[in-house]
Amino acid sequence: MMKISASSRLTYRLLTAQDRDLLFALDQDPEVMRYINGGKPNTLADIDDIFVPRLEQFTNTQKGWGLWGCFLAPQKIFIGWILVRPMHFFTINRADNNLEIGWRFMQSHWGQGFASEAAQQVCTALIENQACTTLTAIALPDNLGSIKIMEKIGLVYKETKQHQDPLGDAEVVVYQKQL
Repeated sequence: MMKISASSRLTYRLLTAQDRDLLFALDQDPEVMRYINGGKPNTLADIDDIFVPRLEQFTNTQKGWGLWGCFLAPQKIFIGWILVRPMHFFTINRADNNLEIGWRFMQSHWGQGFASEAAQQVCTALIENQACTTLTAIALPDNLGSIKIMEKIGLVYKETKQHQDPLGDAEVVVYQKQL
């Protein structure tokens, strides 16, 4: 089972269906949801009926796929997550050697380097475990906060394209790093 070592301020563990209340709490802030769905908080039914089943589909503890919960050390306070799953997971073009990395953090912890620290820690573990040949992140073109994190962890702009997902397609910027 892949593990993510604690970083200077955070500890990590894969989230499960039992963490639904953490996922729900994170998704209640319209600013957190701004670049996800236009700012609409998810309901508990959305978490239970859509997001937990999706999470269970792509979680693979051996390969390190899933949502890595990020917790402030030493108190173990949940502040967000780092996503790891194959690119295009929910399409016929799934690419297991090209892992998508993404993040969502409580607004109260924005601007303090937590997302960059956590994303870097997860990327390091993926590289050390030879989990993939490519790391990719996507964001809406005006999501400058996420783009800045992509650049901080060494991903470079590849293209702007239409991203397909059963929950809705969107034009995104694609950042990538070949390993």
